[in-house]
Amino acid sequence: MPPHTHGFLAPYLSLYIPWLYWGSLWWTVLGTIGTLTFSGRFVLQWLQSEKAKKVVVPTIFWHLSFWGSVMNTIYFLHLDAMPPILGNIFLPFLYGRNLYLLYKHQSIHSAGDTDGDK
Repeated sequence: MPPHTHGFLAPYLSLYIPWLYWGSLWWTVLGTIGTLTFSGRFVLQWLQSEKAKKVVVPTIFWHLSFWGSVMNTIYFLHLDAMPPILGNIFLPFLYGRNLYLLYKHQSIHSAGDTDGDK
């Protein structure tokens, strides 16, 4: 199916990445997987908290947040609607930064530094 060129970003992006605006069942699959990934993080966090009998945020929560937000952002770019794009465009960067800080903190502590300031 040829790409559509109407909408918020399509007139600009369709010249460079036309496949982003092709109609396909695969876009629905991507959007569904992104939503399930992003939403599933809360279920896993809830189960881990119930198991520990206190609020915990496991590392997998941040991975699911990152990858779910990446898939959702790509899907929302495909939909070419301003509200979901603006609501999600920064999330992969925020969750990516959280993963970076998490692994940086873990490597500092695994190296024997306990103050975490370096």
